[in-house]
Amino acid sequence: MKYILYEEKNHIAYVTINRPKALNTFNYQTLAELGEVVDNIDINKEVRGVIFTGAGEQAFSAGADLKERKTLGEQEVRRNVKKIRDVFNAIYQMNQPTVAAVNGYAFGGGFELMLACDFRIANADAQMGLTELNWAIIPGAGGTQRLPRLIGESKAKELILTARKITAAEAYEYGALNSVAKQGKLMEDCEGLLADILANSPIAIQQAKFAITNGMSVDFQTGMKMEAKAYELTIPTKDRVEALQAFSEKRDPVFTGE
Repeated sequence: MKYILYEEKNHIAYVTINRPKALNTFNYQTLAELGEVVDNIDINKEVRGVIFTGAGEQAFSAGADLKERKTLGEQEVRRNVKKIRDVFNAIYQMNQPTVAAVNGYAFGGGFELMLACDFRIANADAQMGLTELNWAIIPGAGGTQRLPRLIGESKAKELILTARKITAAEAYEYGALNSVAKQGKLMEDCEGLLADILANSPIAIQQAKFAITNGMSVDFQTGMKMEAKAYELTIPTKDRVEALQAFSEKRDPVFTGE
């Protein structure tokens, strides 16, 4: 692949947008490659967690590639917007827990990629925002829907309608970040969060995430039914038996995802 770097170690997939000279912006090819990588990870049982980041030290992603966008006709713009929406929706629905390691600028689509991840950790000097209104458009890859659900309607309207760029500290105060990393500790913090999660049963992690993610878009009673079905899938697993056995033997459980 040309614009996406992929690495896998210790059951974690590392996905890096690799266009540092273009601030890791999304042209159509980058989106197509990212979508392919996401689809492959989603069905890979060896991958239990995913970290998304940007190449270099300046940007996570500054959003759409405006140089490319200037050359596109209306139909091609619609194609690109549909592609980024579909790819980010696929990220939001991934089986594995996902973390955005925000190493720099995260504007427009870059901020929406953050929002599509389960968790967001940023460098202290990172800047971010949904800046689309500056370009006479609106967020088109989930920003108008995911941000209000994350930080509340009024705060989301403020950030979207002003197109304001905010610091990592401000984003944390708004509730858009899980934490702000100390200098040089971004990837370590992301890996530490995933380590705490991945100490649990892979099946239970997947089912809990499924229940939460899908329950957010339905009424409470429907969500409770989703939870019940997800719980049912954990009952016959070897991991559940192992957890009980480990408890009785006063040792840490060894989960296999079965």
